[in-house]
Amino acid sequence: MHSESLGHIPSVAVLWAGCWLMTVVFHLSELPSDSNDDPDTSADSCSQGIRASCSGKVFKRLPVWTPLTVTPMSENRHDKLPLYLVTISLVVSIVLAGSFAYLHIQTQSQLVSLETRLEGYQSRLELLGRGSDRGTGAPQVYALVERSVVHVVTKKQGKSGLEPFATGSGFVFDMDGHIITNNHVIEKADAIEVTFLDGATSRASVVGTDPYSDLAVLKVKAPRERLKPVVLGNSSSLRVGETVYAVGAPFGLSWSIAQGIVSQIGRMLPVSGGYSIPGVIQVDAAINPGNSGGPLLDSLGEVVGVNTAIQSETGVFSGVGFAIPSNLVERVAPSLIQTGRHDHPWLGVTGTDVTPSIAEKMSLPEVRGFLVRSVVENSPAEKAGIRGGNKAEVIDGANMTIGGDVITHMDEKTVRKLEDLLTYLEYDKRPGERVVLSVIREGRNITLEATLAIRPAPTSR
Repeated sequence: MHSESLGHIPSVAVLWAGCWLMTVVFHLSELPSDSNDDPDTSADSCSQGIRASCSGKVFKRLPVWTPLTVTPMSENRHDKLPLYLVTISLVVSIVLAGSFAYLHIQTQSQLVSLETRLEGYQSRLELLGRGSDRGTGAPQVYALVERSVVHVVTKKQGKSGLEPFATGSGFVFDMDGHIITNNHVIEKADAIEVTFLDGATSRASVVGTDPYSDLAVLKVKAPRERLKPVVLGNSSSLRVGETVYAVGAPFGLSWSIAQGIVSQIGRMLPVSGGYSIPGVIQVDAAINPGNSGGPLLDSLGEVVGVNTAIQSETGVFSGVGFAIPSNLVERVAPSLIQTGRHDHPWLGVTGTDVTPSIAEKMSLPEVRGFLVRSVVENSPAEKAGIRGGNKAEVIDGANMTIGGDVITHMDEKTVRKLEDLLTYLEYDKRPGERVVLSVIREGRNITLEATLAIRPAPTSR
């Protein structure tokens, strides 16, 4: 059942109850006013329950509420019956009116949402159709998202009041006014403003942040006609060499577009607490300060990433940019909207990828796997029995602790290096779920089972 249809279940139940009550009222209305002076005789003759004659009328058994036909209400029941009918009718009317009102509101809300989606798809088809003869390019892609991209300005309290502090980008996520941007864009702000393409500026509140994915969700109050949500694409379908477009506000120059290609996928981007974001997209499209939080788009105009960082020795773009995959956005954003946070799965080990020198020192069968150097106390790894290193060695000129477990598989998926382990945990597992680990310990292959926990919050920076 589609999740949107679940909201109708209470209404249907209430409507059914209302109809049942109407049936009761109908049967009650058939009860006669006793014309005999002796109420006991009347009650006696009517208490037979099935086709008993009373004042020339025929009684039928109530389908469910049979006690109504066998137990007299009072001695002067025929005087009080209209009051019961009025009360029950009033209750039924209120219930039915509320039910119909609820159904109407729900239906209207869903119709507006569907109309918005249809308009978006229609405009996409029209724009993509215009460029089909000469190939879809930057003009068509830009036209699809220009109303979805926003300019984010953060402010801090200064001597003269709130003063501009930093600038970044973002994009409309849904019709409720949620905006996606980077956590590092807004994390130190005292106030946030969001500007749309038409020049309208709105104050934004922070709904949720996640330093481990460098994502944040803001919320603005804006007319529905100003909100145009993006379409999230599937970042896992990206191919190296594919054309991509970055839209944002580099150096504060709002609604700029840059074109490039996917240079590589599956990069690791360091973040808070010594962790890394796995599966990051590397691009050569120009990404500069101010682009952070803006969308990375494919040739269909779908968001496949969030522009986040560059690798540069000068602080400006030098040909290597990074974007957080849309598949991670799709996983994190709903949690931030619902709870203000996102819980990442955590195993609790530190270590290094197996190198030829490590494989030689430990007599490993092949150069593959993740060597556990230490295990965090009271972590899922410790509880599962995973062991850290126990021997200090000099390897490739550096001091290193070896001798710990070498993780080679997780749930039968090959672990060649740390990236494989983190990618699987981040995109496929959640806290509380179990994982089966295949490890090499002192030359033997053993299997361990761990229950993942929630990754601890990063320490203050």
